[in-house]
Amino acid sequence: MSLFEQISKDIMAAMKAKDKVRLEALRNVKKYFIEAKTAPGNNDELSDAEALKILAKLAKQSHESAALFQEKGRSELAEEELAQAAVIEGYLPKALTPEEIEKAVAAIIQETGSTSMKEMGKVMGIASRQLAGKADGKAVADTVKRLLS
Repeated sequence: MSLFEQISKDIMAAMKAKDKVRLEALRNVKKYFIEAKTAPGNNDELSDAEALKILAKLAKQSHESAALFQEKGRSELAEEELAQAAVIEGYLPKALTPEEIEKAVAAIIQETGSTSMKEMGKVMGIASRQLAGKADGKAVADTVKRLLS
């Protein structure tokens, strides 16, 4: 079962359970999935890899929004955002630890034979494909910079 189908099925379950937070989060996810499916050139298809990228992006946005709400003294809105982020993160694979990211990036650097910052683009291209949905892009980029300099 694809992630799109799983989300649709879980929306029905959330409706039956009258779980407002889960339902709202999953409906938002499905909206983004449908937008991606119907985008020009996608032929009404959404791969699980693309779906994972969308989920990771939505989870990150929810955490950023929660931080802003907390900063502005709106803790009830921050709690809502964090609850939705938790629902979304339930569909993401376990995030890699910094040590695992470093190990994966080091292997990619060795595989490509990269030795300087001039080759960061080549390393990032491979790393972003291999670690999509498993690691934050900024963490990967920081690790690549550190290992190439």
